[in-house]
Amino acid sequence: MIRNEEEEIADEGLFEHYSFTVDPGQEPERIDKWLMHKIANASRSKVQAGIESGAVVVNDKPSKNNYKVKANDVVRVLLPTAPRDTKVHPENIPIDVVYEDNDILVVNKVAGMVVHPGHNNYSGTLVNALVYHFGKLPSKDQYHRPGLVHRIDKDTSGLLVIGKTEYALSHLGKQFFDHSIHRRYWALVWGEPKPQSGTIQSYLARDPSDRRRSKCFSTEEEGKNAITHYSTLESFYFSSLIQCELETGRTHQIRAHFSSIKHPLFSDAMYGGMEVRKGSALPKFKPFIENCFDMMPRQALHAKELGFIHPRSGKTLFFSSDLPMDFSNLLKKIRKYTQSATPPEE
Repeated sequence: MIRNEEEEIADEGLFEHYSFTVDPGQEPERIDKWLMHKIANASRSKVQAGIESGAVVVNDKPSKNNYKVKANDVVRVLLPTAPRDTKVHPENIPIDVVYEDNDILVVNKVAGMVVHPGHNNYSGTLVNALVYHFGKLPSKDQYHRPGLVHRIDKDTSGLLVIGKTEYALSHLGKQFFDHSIHRRYWALVWGEPKPQSGTIQSYLARDPSDRRRSKCFSTEEEGKNAITHYSTLESFYFSSLIQCELETGRTHQIRAHFSSIKHPLFSDAMYGGMEVRKGSALPKFKPFIENCFDMMPRQALHAKELGFIHPRSGKTLFFSSDLPMDFSNLLKKIRKYTQSATPPEE
């Protein structure tokens, strides 16, 4: 069977990101220098690295750095990731708007919704919905995240504030930078943290063994300072409902912090929360826990409270969000079970 060129490229895991035909009359020019002027934000070193890796082909043959392009050459750049459109496309997705005025929005994000487009999530995000419902919003960086001042994980539910104007976005960003924003989360964790109230402090960075996770380190040379204040609201012997107040806001901060003290969030597969840590001596515990995981197949974490200074009026605003149904029903089930089950003596 004769296979076409596109099928062979796909088999190698390569995708065409750019294709250029050299203009007639083009003076011979080194290909690395020529591509620098064709690809936005491409440095010569990056272009040369791409050529050396075989990512650049001329007339279907791998190029060398010293090759000089000639008129009518076909130059293609092939990379191992599919090209994507970085423009944020409006999508008619419902949003739970808690508060809105000319400067800001406060929304209650549902669990399962990614906040902004990124790897493997280029549609269906909160940002896609915001652009549809509210039109053009300002962005504080080049990463196509209009309106965003902060974010929460895909499978975390709860409150987010959105800046509708450049001034509001800047003002809110300064409050986050100064750690003056009030953010309080509710989390269900395994076991009973000791002491019942306290502070977890560490230096967070990407886990070298799994870049999707954050890991706690002991020195500032290894990561960014992360501080979580917590208190126990309710204990269920094998688990506890915890209130967390963030002093800093690092990626996966609460999830990584409680995993580091051996009390991972309930049902948090990435941080060990689907391993039974305590309670196996209770009656019919295994089927009960499996049913709990089915009820809430995500980390038990909800951004419950949010407080900040309004960028224009200067007034302090405070918002509170009820637990979503999956979290609320899980707590009801656990309360009912622990009331009927007698914990073993320790």
